[in-house]
Amino acid sequence: MNMDPEIKPITLQMPFRMGSVNCYLIQSDSGYLLIDSGASFSRKDLLRELEGAGCQASLLKLIVLTHGDFDHTGNAATLRRAFGAKIAMHRDDAGMAQMGDMFVNRKQPNVIIRKMIPFFIGFRKAERFTPDVLLEDGDDLSPYGFDARVFSIPGHSKGSLGVLTAAGDLFCGDLLVNTDKPALNTLIDDLPAAEASLQKLRGLGVGTVYPGHGTSFPMHVISGESD
Repeated sequence: MNMDPEIKPITLQMPFRMGSVNCYLIQSDSGYLLIDSGASFSRKDLLRELEGAGCQASLLKLIVLTHGDFDHTGNAATLRRAFGAKIAMHRDDAGMAQMGDMFVNRKQPNVIIRKMIPFFIGFRKAERFTPDVLLEDGDDLSPYGFDARVFSIPGHSKGSLGVLTAAGDLFCGDLLVNTDKPALNTLIDDLPAAEASLQKLRGLGVGTVYPGHGTSFPMHVISGESD
């Protein structure tokens, strides 16, 4: 009998008191899947959390990155080397990881912001990588032992992905946040796309939302079903 997937949230601090970011370790009877990997600044903490959960080399099957920002991809290359896991993400954000530039395929910010953000978050050449798997809307993760599907939810970035389990748990990256209250992220690259993605999620039978920043919450509180 297959075990119900177990979700372990891993909250990692970011440098310079910039807040925290969530990774999610999902255990099934076939191994582990990690959603997002935190920033390189918090690598020791992440490795300690994985070890404490019993996630050892060869047991980590896949690292799914919800988007290409440094605070979500910063440890993926290290984990691939250490655990042998494949890295999966959407092709529209792959250039961020390959070039070490979170503004690839995004609207360009002013020069000062563009230069400051890599300094604060950090993404050296050692952290750059080419993903092993390019995910698309509707892709099934069952070949990796997880009863879940991937959905394209652009807005925060063009290649933003959500992972939706058969039980209705949604891992949404940075499209939605809950640092103050459940809401659409204020850091949006394309607002019409983000609003369309939110509308799409409303029709997918989402129960609980696990955001990249903040605590989990029921989908209905952000969809207008309960105010």
